[in-house]
Amino acid sequence: MSARQNVLAVVPPHIGGRTSGAGLARLFPAETDVTVVEATDEDPAALRAARVIVTALAPVTAEHLAAAPDVALVQCASHGYDYVDASAARARGVTVCTIGSSGAEARNVAEQTFALLLALAKRLVPAHNALVEADWALPRLQRSLTELSGKTLGIVGLGQIGREVARRAGAFDMTVVYAGRRRAAPETEERLGGALHVPLEELLRTADYITLHAPLTDETRHLLDAERLALLKPTAFVVNTARGALIDQDALADALERGALAGAGLDVFDPEPPTPALRLLKAPNVVLSPHAAGVTRETVVRIAMAAVRNASDFLAGGEPRDVVVPGRGI
Repeated sequence: MSARQNVLAVVPPHIGGRTSGAGLARLFPAETDVTVVEATDEDPAALRAARVIVTALAPVTAEHLAAAPDVALVQCASHGYDYVDASAARARGVTVCTIGSSGAEARNVAEQTFALLLALAKRLVPAHNALVEADWALPRLQRSLTELSGKTLGIVGLGQIGREVARRAGAFDMTVVYAGRRRAAPETEERLGGALHVPLEELLRTADYITLHAPLTDETRHLLDAERLALLKPTAFVVNTARGALIDQDALADALERGALAGAGLDVFDPEPPTPALRLLKAPNVVLSPHAAGVTRETVVRIAMAAVRNASDFLAGGEPRDVVVPGRGI
């Protein structure tokens, strides 16, 4: 780099705030000036001077981009980019990138998916809570305990994370069906134990466990609405470790409260953190975690390194990876 370049690193408090941001900043080359904030517009001067904005799930709006005349890249420290105004970035010629091809989160999100699946199938949360209250709940819970083995797992979105989930499903002797815009290559399907591409509605009607791994876009918002949730078997479980808005949360609460679904495991919400008014917090047969699927000790290091590497390469004149909105010259 011929001159010092300015980076704005935005890490909101619920992701780790300034402490996590400081660790990310230390990964940049010494000739880069990094300002760490917890909200994109917290430091107007730093925003105005930024050549690159690195954001960890913090919104980057049209107003933020208008206030940053020098910004050329918005680097998302995640697989998704729904919190960036892609239309505004496109209009201003700003490149937007994710860390999708790095696989930084894929293994742990897959592990979290199965943690939720197993907790639902084995009723771990109500069993634990009952025992804490000196209640031997086995007679009451026994009829609702079930297995993963021999069941059909429906994966919505067979990207890097979806494929990691499918690989693990083989170890549990599950049949895998998947839905998505494109069918995977035959050799990929074979490598994933004979995964079968089916229309979304067929997946919802036949799967015993449905897990979401699709990006959040205008087309996928409320992908599981009341109409599609009604297609599921009453013995089915839904798991979401992708984005909260992929599911109509009120419709899911309705289905759980009516007993139209066996249960749901949720790691993501809309908004985040969820408000106390969210009905799913008190719905029956749910297992909840605070968007923890991508943030193990190991994963946060891989995420930070992938985001910093891509941003640093861009500042040095290299071609960025995982471009979801091409900017000027991309």
